[in-house]
Amino acid sequence: MDLVVPVKHLDRAKTRLRGAVPGGAAAHRDLVLALLVDTLTAATAAAGVRRVLVVCEDERVVDAVRATGAECVDERGLPGLNAALRYGADRLRAADPAVAVGALQADLPALRPADLTAVIAEAAGRRAFAADRDGTGTTLLLAAPGMALDPRFGPGSASAHGRDAVRVGVACDTLRCDVDTAGDLAEALTLGVGARTAQVAGDVRRVC
Repeated sequence: MDLVVPVKHLDRAKTRLRGAVPGGAAAHRDLVLALLVDTLTAATAAAGVRRVLVVCEDERVVDAVRATGAECVDERGLPGLNAALRYGADRLRAADPAVAVGALQADLPALRPADLTAVIAEAAGRRAFAADRDGTGTTLLLAAPGMALDPRFGPGSASAHGRDAVRVGVACDTLRCDVDTAGDLAEALTLGVGARTAQVAGDVRRVC
């Protein structure tokens, strides 16, 4: 299994999360990178995950990815998240046309390698997706081996992916906890986050 992880330019990423940690724009960028690094650290350590490719448009992301074991390509001008995912999937398939490719969101700091391993095993080679905590978004999309990823991220993506993919990871809280708001961050901290997010956001308390 090879995974694509898309990341926006840091100056435009996670706008709803602004102000979740004190320190202004610099602290916000540090938080976005922390979420990414902890997500990648878990993904690259998951059994059955061979390659993790980050598709970004910011050299600061490239620098942060180096220590995680993931690969990174800085590709400017792609028209949105789904285009970035298709680009990354095409690059991975160019090396191995038969590989199973998946899309993983970049904001899952509570994710654990064993949890991702278990959800991939649950998919059992089928086209599958994991919904976020609200049940409307998608945190993980898996294509069957050799098949197109066909990402449909955006509003209502869980419903869009559910039209032809099986839902997995229903009980996997660490995979479903994407971080878009301060409340999401507090929930992730409750579950237990990776070292980088804990360092940046350790003083954030549960919001709700």
